[in-house]
Amino acid sequence: MIKFMITTSFGLESLVKWQLKDMGYENFKLSDGQIILDANLDDVGKLNINLREADRVYLILKTFEAKDFDQLFEGIKAINWSDFLDKDSNFIVSARTYKSKLFSVRTIQSISEKAIVESMKTKYKISHFSKSSHRVQIEVSINKNIASILIDTSGEGLHKRGYREDSVKAPLRENLAAGLVDLSFYKPDRFLFDGFCGSGTILIEAARRARNIAPGIDRSFDFENFIFIDKDCYKMAKKEALDAIDYDVKLNILGSDISGRAISLAKNNAINAGVGEDISFITRDIKSVALKDDYGILISNPPYGKRLSDFDTDDLYKKINDKFKNIDTWSLYFITSDENFDKSFSKKLSKKRKLYNGGQKVDFYQYFGKKPANK
Repeated sequence: MIKFMITTSFGLESLVKWQLKDMGYENFKLSDGQIILDANLDDVGKLNINLREADRVYLILKTFEAKDFDQLFEGIKAINWSDFLDKDSNFIVSARTYKSKLFSVRTIQSISEKAIVESMKTKYKISHFSKSSHRVQIEVSINKNIASILIDTSGEGLHKRGYREDSVKAPLRENLAAGLVDLSFYKPDRFLFDGFCGSGTILIEAARRARNIAPGIDRSFDFENFIFIDKDCYKMAKKEALDAIDYDVKLNILGSDISGRAISLAKNNAINAGVGEDISFITRDIKSVALKDDYGILISNPPYGKRLSDFDTDDLYKKINDKFKNIDTWSLYFITSDENFDKSFSKKLSKKRKLYNGGQKVDFYQYFGKKPANK
């Protein structure tokens, strides 16, 4: 068994936890923004490909006390780096520190790289390393004088699924959009609508989840080129993910936006994501979209913050109120940084959850409708 650190946005930790449980994992511990997991090294493929709300998956090499630079240097040098890096590996060291005696990030990076080089010299009998081969991102994290030495197995952040060619202003991260779907009452047999769909991320993530399309199935990861990772673990994880896709489920999903450019982007993104036939997109103002009182689900990211520059907020909220004031079977979910949103909405708030889109704090406002009789 080895230890992984799985990072995620604040507020989404419990979703990662439940997915890990569904995947059969039991030995893990949650804290703010991260999960420490005991697993096998070969699980690196399964974790990166399947986790919907994760940001990155790190391998924890070592944890030790580092109150001064000598301790840091010796602790890192003691790692047998030739097990993880070949003589041409493009190893890149980053650092972060919190409430620790070592607080200079630049110096921590420099000392750490020197320690790695000294360890590598012992094995390879050379003093210069070209860094001309594949990337290996190493992170030195010091928290309250405890240093953790990590290798980033993901590469690009896991929110980058690979299907989004372009996006509209203030795009919603894909893993946050997946979180909104997982936090909602949406099920594949219910109608799903987004009246401000932008480039379609929420609806695409919902459709991919409904079809059981793994979020990372279309992209590559840094671990694929690591010398200490069995190449077959990625092939097996991808094959399992492909075999698990549900091609039979019927979906009823609609997205609308007043921007024709946004709708064009959304259609292309949905095609790239493998769900182009599952979502209907229309260029239309939300007030003009006909909706039935049929236990539908709305999950939406209405314009907020800088996105509000082209909108009249009062008019926008009036349209939302007018559309849903007489529909009590729908469950409605809005993500916004407007802290006065609930005061502008006529329905009684059921629940509010604080989340983050990148570094921006947002709130997820939830208004629960009547449950269908057969649910």
